[in-house]
Amino acid sequence: MNAISHAWPKASAKTILGIPVHDWNWSEALAAVETMLQGTRRFTHFAFLNANNANIMVQDPEYRRVLERCVVLPDGIGVDIASQFIHGKRFTANLNGTDFVPALLTFVVRPLRVGLIGGSADVLAQAAANFKLHTPWHEFIPVADGYFDSKGGETILANLAEQPVDLLLVAMGTPRQEKWIDRHVTADHARVVIGVGALFDFVSGRVPRAPVWIRQIRAEWFYRLWLEPSRLWRRYVLGIPVFLFYILRDRMTNPVARPT
Repeated sequence: MNAISHAWPKASAKTILGIPVHDWNWSEALAAVETMLQGTRRFTHFAFLNANNANIMVQDPEYRRVLERCVVLPDGIGVDIASQFIHGKRFTANLNGTDFVPALLTFVVRPLRVGLIGGSADVLAQAAANFKLHTPWHEFIPVADGYFDSKGGETILANLAEQPVDLLLVAMGTPRQEKWIDRHVTADHARVVIGVGALFDFVSGRVPRAPVWIRQIRAEWFYRLWLEPSRLWRRYVLGIPVFLFYILRDRMTNPVARPT
């Protein structure tokens, strides 16, 4: 387990179902990660909280404990609605990983060593190539696909310890990626680690992003459901009402002072 040390004030976070979620604008969030990337012998694990992740967290105490050790960013309209209901105000920005990571790579002008773990071998290779096209001043290293056993994981970590990266992106799905990072990755391997879910699928082109206008109205979840109904219907059709129930229950049992 990795303890994370940072000096950001608690006032910058809003609590959603017991988890502090940082309420930064884009500039503040990008600058915070850049600061961590410039540190020495420090390790920070960034994660995202959306409605689906929150539902998993409620049922998975280990995952909750991992998120408590992370710097958590808000992802999606679900946590915005929750923030409005609980705190009387939405989050300043939707810092979803699919947009945040490419923006971060553009924002950081100092060349970085960026390691990629997760996805299938072909998706991993294409994602690394497309990242390089997007920000050619960084070095992108396809460390391993997401289909390794415990022995393979030991080899991956040993190789990273010999040649650590600045930024490590892990795409193995929630909560597996967060738990794996928390159990195994340290400052010997990377300065900053981000669990990025399906990011490599999008960057590689295997899964198309929603048109910009759909993203602007915060309906990308509906577009994804339309593309992959058999895989995602439980997450959205059942998951959204469950999430709203959890938020309502939390609001009734743990009232908070709302801004006037």
